[in-house]
Amino acid sequence: MASRRALLLLAAAAILCVCAAQCRLAHAWKRSYVVYLGAHPYGRDAPLEEHERATESHHELLGSVLGSKQLAKDAIFYSYTKNINGFAAYLDEEVAAEMAKHPDVVTVMPSKMLKLHTTRSWDFMDMEKDGQVLPDSIWKHANFGQNVIIANLDSGVWPESSSFSDEGMAEVPKRWRGSCPGSAKYAVPCNRKLIGARYFNKDMLLSNPAAVDGNWARDTEGHGTHTLSTAGGRFVPRASLFGYANGTAKGGAPRARVAAYKVCWAGECATADVLAGFESAVHDGADVISVSFGQEAPLADTKSFFHEPVTLGSLHAAIHGVSVVCSAGNSGPFDDTVVNGAPWVTTVAASTVDRDFPNQITLGNNIHMKGMSLESSDLHSNKLFPMVNASGAALPNCSAELASNCAMGCLDPPKVKGKIVVCVRGGDIPRVMKGMAVLSAGGAGMILANGKMDGDDVEADPHVLPATMITYSEAVSLYKYMASSAYPVANISPSKTELGVKNSPSMAAFSSRGPSGTLPFVLKPDIAAPGVDILAAFTEYVSPTEVAADKRRSEYAILSGTSMACPHVSGVIGLLKAARPEWSPAAMRSAIMTTARTQDNTGAPMRDSNGKEATAFAYGAGNVHPNRAVDPGLVYDITPDEYFTFLCALGFTTKDLSRLSGGKFSCPAKPPPMEDLNYPSIVVPALRHNMTLTRRLKNVGRPGTYRASWRAPFGINMTVDPKVLVFEKAGEEKEFKVNIASQKDKLGRGYVFGKLVWSDGIHYVRSPVVVNALG
Repeated sequence: MASRRALLLLAAAAILCVCAAQCRLAHAWKRSYVVYLGAHPYGRDAPLEEHERATESHHELLGSVLGSKQLAKDAIFYSYTKNINGFAAYLDEEVAAEMAKHPDVVTVMPSKMLKLHTTRSWDFMDMEKDGQVLPDSIWKHANFGQNVIIANLDSGVWPESSSFSDEGMAEVPKRWRGSCPGSAKYAVPCNRKLIGARYFNKDMLLSNPAAVDGNWARDTEGHGTHTLSTAGGRFVPRASLFGYANGTAKGGAPRARVAAYKVCWAGECATADVLAGFESAVHDGADVISVSFGQEAPLADTKSFFHEPVTLGSLHAAIHGVSVVCSAGNSGPFDDTVVNGAPWVTTVAASTVDRDFPNQITLGNNIHMKGMSLESSDLHSNKLFPMVNASGAALPNCSAELASNCAMGCLDPPKVKGKIVVCVRGGDIPRVMKGMAVLSAGGAGMILANGKMDGDDVEADPHVLPATMITYSEAVSLYKYMASSAYPVANISPSKTELGVKNSPSMAAFSSRGPSGTLPFVLKPDIAAPGVDILAAFTEYVSPTEVAADKRRSEYAILSGTSMACPHVSGVIGLLKAARPEWSPAAMRSAIMTTARTQDNTGAPMRDSNGKEATAFAYGAGNVHPNRAVDPGLVYDITPDEYFTFLCALGFTTKDLSRLSGGKFSCPAKPPPMEDLNYPSIVVPALRHNMTLTRRLKNVGRPGTYRASWRAPFGINMTVDPKVLVFEKAGEEKEFKVNIASQKDKLGRGYVFGKLVWSDGIHYVRSPVVVNALG
């Protein structure tokens, strides 16, 4: 531990030196921008001279505006020369505006910060049972993802985790170009499992130098380690968080090779660093790129489509046949909050698994309430403790709102000492930090009370004192009891692990919902996957300046978020890549979507966090069912040219897309409507009278005859032509049309939901149908 702290102190000193130099540059310029020029005409195997020539062209282009090639070299801090053509530079606002007018420039985007979207799950998805791999498990079909390469753009990796051991693994595939660069002091060691670890922080050093903790790919936050091990971690027996969720930790593709690209620092990810990570991962040879971060809110409009680095970087990945999987965001349960909505990425929502960590609150009136926690200590079961509402225990220098959120230093010790403190869930204060605030003020325990928007969605946390979280309805009852009693008292029991919880999965309240305000023609999210209380590897980093009360460390942690749902699907796509290497990224997404489940473990429709039936705006096509995805029967495939045609319909020009495609694409004279993109879901966001949509199915199984059946959305007449498709060989494609017509007396009801299913009696290829009838 002493040597690790010494290393970190050296790193901190090095950062200060770098920051000093970079900050001097920051005073000379105003802001970092990415100048995007499209794609390079050469392929992955281009000689080094081509990359050098591209860099030189960037210096010349910017120099032509700045008046000096040397000034351009000083300003540019990333030159994208592999698959993305462009550069990142610190520029004056006027210079950026001038660059945007240049005929060779597709777009100029100002740098902005993206946010991180932060065991039992594979068993729950029927890939194993009681620790044994099932005969029809996709793990067997895909040899556990043997030699597939999963790249993770996140906060880095903790390489010492057992999840990244290379014991028994063969040599690294020769097609891999990545590495673990860095000096002896700061390098993350590679092995035959963890085959790459790079960091990108130049934009962050310019934008927020205090956030950068070192010139290394080492994960000091834990988020990147957790997501990467969920996607491709090894089997690790006897993993737990302080005894909870005890079992074998495992990633979706446990025999896959993994690579970490650290583009996020202190929970934020800067535009130019993200693009550099995408370019490197594609060039290095990744098969799947997992991205558990994104904007806090959807894009304002399609004009700013290429001002978003995940949208742009993932398009270049898709063009090169690399699957990109993204988290949907944590801004639910509100509608129109989904992010990462481009049609060439797979966007993942978060659902629950059938495991809870319940404990119990006993009130002085003998009422019992169920809570959720990972704290095993108790408050002496034979004693009731006085309770206080945190809002009524504020120090004079704190508002009642801050106190109700249990902000550190806002609780008056004489008012909370020896008491159970009721804190409001939410705000910008992490839940465990609320418990630290209560403990530091002398509180005996804590109850986190959900607000109305949180509903019944509760999460388990490893608190530092006896604590629990309760639903909104339970919170209302608790407040009523406290108001009715002159001396309210309670006790909190230790929590336990409960398996087989009914009505699972359900949708997490925090998971962002559709429709996509930016692209309402494409259903987002695409799919739901486990994202609540997920056990996976974590960092054991100890900051040399750490002063927080919680100094506990564990190799594994339990986290919740669409960040945790995303790598589940990344792992499944890794398995599909191993089992079906000839499939395109679009085919793999289709296989996952059309085989998804929309029912819980009781056979009832999946529920939302408020207890009502969930819709496609919450879960997309449904909850992922990996074993079915390896044999879907039919898929909706999409080529890069079809994505380009979709962009033409959005208003992008042949000039724009010619640059993006390396001069190989021109917009058709009349692009088909955006609703005709060959997506596995059908969305009509503004139906006026009637509309006919076209789709195309490809046979990826045996010859067969597929018949269509459907349930039209309420108030909609729907027909399919033809109703029967006969496939005589693998790879054969057939087109069909769907006619959607509104019933005049059912208008104005908003979005309504139905489904279309093609079946040969063995396979059931299901697509959600979503319509908003306006006239």
